[in-house]
Amino acid sequence: MSSGDSHTHDTEESAPAGLDGATSASEVAGEESVAEGREWWEDPRLPWKGKPSRTDLWCWGAISLIGIYGLVTLPLRPIILGLNPYALAAVNGSSIAMVDIGAGLRLGGEPHWWFGLLLATLSVMKFDWIFWWAGRLWGHGMIEVIAGRSRWAARTAHHAERLARRFGSVALFLVWFIPFVPSAIIYAFVGNARMSLKKFLLIDFLGALGNRTIYFYLGYRIGEPAKDVVDLIGKYSWYISIALIVGIFASSALRGRRSTPARR
Repeated sequence: MSSGDSHTHDTEESAPAGLDGATSASEVAGEESVAEGREWWEDPRLPWKGKPSRTDLWCWGAISLIGIYGLVTLPLRPIILGLNPYALAAVNGSSIAMVDIGAGLRLGGEPHWWFGLLLATLSVMKFDWIFWWAGRLWGHGMIEVIAGRSRWAARTAHHAERLARRFGSVALFLVWFIPFVPSAIIYAFVGNARMSLKKFLLIDFLGALGNRTIYFYLGYRIGEPAKDVVDLIGKYSWYISIALIVGIFASSALRGRRSTPARR
């Protein structure tokens, strides 16, 4: 969903590796609704039916904050990696941090590798329950919001929903190992199907643990060459972070320029 810098279903990056642009979508919906003489919450592109409750607004706000968290931490990740891979594992469950820790164990270090693996597992799944909650609140309305972002989103959402319908709770585990499938769809689907939060968190944890273990084992098998690559990333972390910041601002400016004519 799902959602580390690895899994398409990482909810920070699918928020939205889940619901990309939730905040901007709300703003556009609000502006167009006001222009048409409607309340902002009456826009059909929003997931609820009728006036949203306080719970609805809290959940929608949480989804928006996931995207903001991802944007804020994105340029910081190379710097954090250069300082300490365990810190990066705690921030976003980074697959690169897992490779680094695995390679370190192969070279005779990292006595606390298990702690790094646990940190990364918990971190990479930390926002997933919010999409479970959204599915429980809004049912298929949440899936429609995610699918409505683009043609690509609609196609991948269709495949994700088919996976969830066919395999049920097993899909919650499988989505951690299937690329290009938005995990947020799976999370919303099982939430709508009334899966308990306890069961959701248990299956999600096992999937996340398996996913992070793959990257950890990859680093262990590669050993020193993997460590050298990660060290190189850390060496140029400031330059990478600056490039990411420039990219974020350029992308935001481009999206703003494209949406301006449509609002007039």
